[in-house]
Amino acid sequence: MYYDSPKSPFYRALMTGLFVGIIDTLVCVVYNLIYRDRTGFPLSDIVNVSFLIFSINLIFPVIGMIYNGFLKYFRKGDLIYVIVFILLTVFFAWRSEEVHRTSDQLLNQQFRGLLLGIVLILGVSATFLVPYLFHNKKFEEHVV
Repeated sequence: MYYDSPKSPFYRALMTGLFVGIIDTLVCVVYNLIYRDRTGFPLSDIVNVSFLIFSINLIFPVIGMIYNGFLKYFRKGDLIYVIVFILLTVFFAWRSEEVHRTSDQLLNQQFRGLLLGIVLILGVSATFLVPYLFHNKKFEEHVV
């Protein structure tokens, strides 16, 4: 017989963050490939496939744990989490427009576009997809 015990909120948040991280990794790798193909951006020392895979999949389980902390320690944890992550996304998007990668102005502009796209993909997913999937019963039942 199969008995499914209820999963703790911490476990669900961690696994939701991991799942969103895996999805975002795929989206960011595709974005990276399409962006480089369209713009001809040649530099791959900082943002490359290896960096995207490892960094995103390390960051998003932590984001899941942060989400669990917001739910546990704040009465309106969902709302506060969304507001904080909207502000963080706006802040990182603003800061990515100020990055100076090289002395070539065109390459700087292309790098900023690549970085901004990745920041927006990750920010939107962390802000909206993590809470949505955490509270989705079908996701919990079939994935987590």
